[in-house]
Amino acid sequence: QVQLVESGGGLVQAGGSLKLSCAASGRTFSNYAMGWFRQAPGKEREFVATISSRGATTNYADSVKGRFTISRDNAKNTVYLQMNSLKPEDTAVYYCAAKVGGPMSTAYSYMYWGQGTQVTVSS
Repeated sequence: QVQLVESGGGLVQAGGSLKLSCAASGRTFSNYAMGWFRQAPGKEREFVATISSRGATTNYADSVKGRFTISRDNAKNTVYLQMNSLKPEDTAVYYCAAKVGGPMSTAYSYMYWGQGTQVTVSS
């Protein structure tokens, strides 16, 4: 079992920045690829970013490429999502997730999920 707890969400004006954190506990964190997903009201959960177990490989949704950065600190069992130039359409609940194997953009590939943290971007 891997337990994931997200933090860092909040209310920010358009153009602002937020940094989300996801702290993991349980199994060996460095064995897992990590992903960030988000879900806005009335919409399906969508992929945001993913990072390989050692941090060598990252991938982003086109909608966030160039604005968001995913990173991880395996010594701290934590994955981060730095979000810059935020837009109102980034408003959603953000979830981190863990999977064995390589980084993937499909939600069904991930075995463990956090409870989510709300990000609200005002115009």
